[in-house]
Amino acid sequence: MTTRYKVVLAYDGTNFAGFQRQPHQRTVEQVFSRAVNKMAKDPQPPIVVYGAGRTDAGVHAFGQTIHFDLPKEIHPEGVRRGLNSLLPMDTLIKQVEIVPATFHARYDTVGKRYWYRAYQNEFVDPFKRDYTGHFKFQADIDRIQQAIHDLEGRHDFSTFVASGSQVHDHVREIYEAKAWALPDENEIQFEFCGSGFLYNQVRIMVAVLMEIGQGRRPVDCIPALLAAKDREQARGTAPASGLYMKKVYYDAQELATDLRND
Repeated sequence: MTTRYKVVLAYDGTNFAGFQRQPHQRTVEQVFSRAVNKMAKDPQPPIVVYGAGRTDAGVHAFGQTIHFDLPKEIHPEGVRRGLNSLLPMDTLIKQVEIVPATFHARYDTVGKRYWYRAYQNEFVDPFKRDYTGHFKFQADIDRIQQAIHDLEGRHDFSTFVASGSQVHDHVREIYEAKAWALPDENEIQFEFCGSGFLYNQVRIMVAVLMEIGQGRRPVDCIPALLAAKDREQARGTAPASGLYMKKVYYDAQELATDLRND
């Protein structure tokens, strides 16, 4: 009789080749799976871990969610402490709980929230280079704030998906999209909460919004971009280093509460 665990994991994506396991690459899935199996004394067959979503190389997470089954029940606090003692310093187990055997980290989500930090300066700040996306030219936050709400709602986001996507249905719903400036930090920050996101979708949306802020696109261009359903119309992709998986939702009420409170 196995016991299923749900884990909330944070990681600095700088030295990871993304979440998904890849041959001869250091990935979050590979590092976490190795720790879980070591904690469980290397059972056969090995324990398989499942993540809520894939993050690319350089992308960070505050709230990646993973599930796995252990061959025997261990108190969640024991699992948290045990895994944190085995994981490297660029990862942290924040929360562990026992969940029903039917729970799935990927398929049971009702929403995801992403955060993006855009650093604006002619030169790259050495203390921000791994944790923000660098943009050489200044953007007007008022233009961005006017445009960003056109992304909200249920749309076909084909214009905003990278060519490597293996998903054929590009319809997603964005519940909330917002942007704000931190002048003292030379940053514009973005947050997107939606039903789910396509491959590179957030980074492509940020790139378009920054172009709008820089005056390289009109403020009202997003409806036409959505209608075009053409990746070539969006062009750019914001750097991975500025993107953070902030939270994964499994409870509709919690999602609704967060949306009301924002």
